[in-house]
Amino acid sequence: MEFFKNIAMVEWVFYFFAVLALCGALGTILSKKPMHSVIALIITFFSLSGIYVLLNAQFLAVVNIIVYAGAIMVLFLFVIMFLNLRQESNELRNTPMILAATISGLILVLMLVAVYRKAYFAPVNPVTFRAETGMIENLGTLLYRHYMLPFELVSVLFLVAISGAILIGKREKGGRHF
Repeated sequence: MEFFKNIAMVEWVFYFFAVLALCGALGTILSKKPMHSVIALIITFFSLSGIYVLLNAQFLAVVNIIVYAGAIMVLFLFVIMFLNLRQESNELRNTPMILAATISGLILVLMLVAVYRKAYFAPVNPVTFRAETGMIENLGTLLYRHYMLPFELVSVLFLVAISGAILIGKREKGGRHF
C-alpha cells in the first residue's frame, strides 16, 4: 500500500511541474515585455528539470539547469538589453508574420498529434526497473551509437541558428531588413 501512495505523490509532483511548465511557456509567448518572457522561460526550464528528475534522468536535469537556465538565459538577457527592443516593437507586429507563425504552430501541433497516436508507451514494472536508466553512460551510448545522425543534424541546425542571429544582430540603421 505504501508503494501506491508514493506513486500517487510522484504523479501529483509531475502534474505540478507540468502545469508550471505550461504556464511558463504561455508566459513566454504571451508576455509583451521581453524581460518577462525570459523570466517565464527560466521558470519553464526549471520545471522541465524537475520532470527530468522524476523520469530518473538526473544528468539531463543538471545539464538543463546549467546550460539552458544558466548560460543561455544570461545570453538572452544580454541580447535583449543590448538590442533595446522598445524602438522596434511596432516592426515585429505585422500580419504576414503572425499568419506564418500561426500556420507553423498548427503544423507542429498536427505533427505532435500524429506522433502521439503512433507511439507505444510500455508499462513500467517496478520489479524489473533499472535505476541506471537515465545515467550518463547509457545516455552517451544511446546518443552516439543509435542517434548519431540526428545528433549531428541538430548541431548543424544550431550552427545555422547562430549564423542567423549574427546576421540579424549586425544590421545597420537605414539598412535593409530581412
